[in-house]
Amino acid sequence: MAKKIPMRQCIGCGEMKSKKEMMRVLKNAEGEISLDTTGKKNGRGAYLCYSRECLQKAIKSKGLERSFQMKIPQEVYDTITREFEDIQDE
Repeated sequence: MAKKIPMRQCIGCGEMKSKKEMMRVLKNAEGEISLDTTGKKNGRGAYLCYSRECLQKAIKSKGLERSFQMKIPQEVYDTITREFEDIQDE
């Protein structure tokens, strides 16, 4: 039997993709939000495609705020955007 591939929905575009194709945004127990490049850290995760458009859509539509059920300050979005760009450059 083929192994089941875990699918996740992008909070930017709403597309379903396999977990490996996506980037995880994490909210830990302290309520801090960061990118989880390993995908294994503890906390609540939301997923984004590896595209700047999806990140922008998620910010505009408040996708992260819905996923984490909390207000997210602009600095957090700025940090995530910077981290995201660092990953894109690799």
